[in-house]
Amino acid sequence: MNLTTIKNKQTSKTPSFNNVKAKGEPYVWLTAMGLGVGLLMVVLLLGVIAINGISVFWPKKLVEITLTEQSDMKINGSNKIAGHISKKQIRKNGKKEWQLYVGNKDVYGFSFKFVDKDKIVSVERPKNIMSIERLEYGDAIGVPLWLKVKNVGEFAAGTKEFDRRLKTLIKGSHQLWAHIKQIEKKEIGKINRQMQSLALKKKVIGSKKEFDLVEKDKLFALDNKIELLQRDYQILAQQAQDLRVKVNEHTLGYRLVTGEEKVLPIGHIIHTVYPNKLNVWQQTKLFFYDIWHFLADDPREANTEGGVFPAIFGTFVMTVLMSMAVTPFGVLAAIYLREYAKQGLFVRCVRISVNNLAGVPSIVFGVFGLGFFIYFVGGTLDQIFFKSSLPTPTFGTGGIFWASLTLALMTVPVVIVSTEEALAAVSQGSREGSLACGASKWQTIQRVILPASAPGILTGLILAMARGAGEVAPLMLVGVVKLAPSLPLDSVAPFVHLDRKFMHLGFHIYDLGFQSPDSEAAKPMVFATTFLLIVLVVLLNLAAIIIRERLRRRYATSAF
Repeated sequence: MNLTTIKNKQTSKTPSFNNVKAKGEPYVWLTAMGLGVGLLMVVLLLGVIAINGISVFWPKKLVEITLTEQSDMKINGSNKIAGHISKKQIRKNGKKEWQLYVGNKDVYGFSFKFVDKDKIVSVERPKNIMSIERLEYGDAIGVPLWLKVKNVGEFAAGTKEFDRRLKTLIKGSHQLWAHIKQIEKKEIGKINRQMQSLALKKKVIGSKKEFDLVEKDKLFALDNKIELLQRDYQILAQQAQDLRVKVNEHTLGYRLVTGEEKVLPIGHIIHTVYPNKLNVWQQTKLFFYDIWHFLADDPREANTEGGVFPAIFGTFVMTVLMSMAVTPFGVLAAIYLREYAKQGLFVRCVRISVNNLAGVPSIVFGVFGLGFFIYFVGGTLDQIFFKSSLPTPTFGTGGIFWASLTLALMTVPVVIVSTEEALAAVSQGSREGSLACGASKWQTIQRVILPASAPGILTGLILAMARGAGEVAPLMLVGVVKLAPSLPLDSVAPFVHLDRKFMHLGFHIYDLGFQSPDSEAAKPMVFATTFLLIVLVVLLNLAAIIIRERLRRRYATSAF
C-alpha cells in the first residue's frame, strides 16, 4: 500500500469542512446563537425593569447615621441623618458613597442625600423611628412624640393607646376625604354641569337680536334655576369646607433626627409605619398594600407620589377604542385587495403604499391627527353641533377619540398585511367546495374564508395593540395630558366621553423621567410604571392570544 492510498483513506474517514458547510451546520449554530443572544437581551431587559419596579414597593429598613464632626455633609448643622439606603456606589476617585432617601422635604428642601462612607461614624437601626406617608412633600421620617385628639387629650408615643388612636384617626380622616371627594366631584360637579347647560341655553336665546315674550319668560325661568343651583352650590361648598376643617382637628407631633420638632395634622397623613419593627409577614402585607394603592389611587406631587389609576384606565380605554376602529377597516381593506380587486399595477402600488405606511415615524401620524381629525373634523363638528359652546372647543381639541383614531391609522397597515396573509393561506379546495355547493362569493368569504383566517387576523390585531398601547409621540399632540381630572368613562351621562383628554402610561413614564422637578424621587415610579405598562400590554395580548387559539382549534380542519 503506497502513501497516496493511505492519505486517501484518512481523508475519507475525516469529514471535511466543506461537507459540514454543505450540510448547513454552521448556519444552524449561527442562527441558534442569534436566538440565544436575542432571548438573553429580552430576559435581561425585562429582569432589570421587573426587579427595579417591584422593589419599589418592598418596605425598606431605616437607618440612623452619625457623621464625623468635621463632615461637610451635615443637615441643618446636625451630624445625624436618618433614611433608607437607596443606592451604594463608587465614585471616580475610588471612594464609596451611599445615597439616602431622607424625606422631610418641607424642612430640608431635598429628599435625597449622598454620604461618603468614610465619613460615617456609626449606623444604627432604631425601632422607634417612624415613616409617615403624607399628602404633600413626600414622606416624613422621625420619632413620634405625642398625639393630640380634640376634646379628648394628648397621648404620649410608645404606648399601645397611642398606636391604636393614631390608626383609628387616620382611618377616619380617609373616610372624611372620601366624603369631601363625593361632595366636590359628584354633587358639586353635577351642579356645575347643570349651570353650564343653562348658561349655554341663555347664550343661545340672548344671541338673537329680537326675542318675543315667550323667550323672555324662558330667560327668566333660566335665571331662577341658575339662582337655585347657586344656592345649592354654596351649601355644598360650605359642607366641604367644614369637613376640611374637621379632618385637620387632630395633630401628630414628631421629632426629626436633626433635632427639629414638627406638628402634622392627621388629615395630611396617608399611612404610618415603623419599618424597623416589621417582620417578614408584616413586610409582605405592606408590600401588597403599597401595590394596591399604586394601582388604585390618583397621582400626587407632580406624579412622583400616589398611584396611576387614571393612566391605567386611559391606556386601556384608548387601546380598546383603537382596536374597535382598526379591525373593521383593516379587515375590509384586506378582503377587497385579496378577494375582489383585480391584481395588477394599481393593487401592487396600493400594497407598496401600505407597506411603506408601516415605516412612517409615529410623530408624523400625530401631526396628521392634529391637522385632520382635530382641526378639520373636530372643528367642523363644533361648528355644526356645538356652536353654542364656542369659542370653547368640544371636539376641536385633543381627546381620547382622536387619539384612538390616530393610532388606528398608524397600525392599520399591520392589520391589512396580516389579514391578507391569513386570507391567502385558506386552501383553494375550501373555496371551490363552497362555490360548488351554490354559495355566492360573499357567502364563501363570510362563512368559510373569514372563520378560517380569524387566527391570522387576530395575530395582526395583537401586533397592532402592542404597538398602539406603547406609543407616546403622537399622543402628545392629540389628547394625552399630564393629569386628567375626569375619566373618559364614568357614571355621568352619556357615560362615554370621547371628547375628554386622558392620561396614558407611556406618557406618564416620559413625564416622570424627563419633566419631573425631582428626578431622583421620580426614578422609582419610572421603573414601577414601566413594569406596569409591560404587564398591561402582555395581559391585553394574552386575552387576544387565548381567543386566537380557541379559533385555531375550532377550525383545525382548514388550512391552519
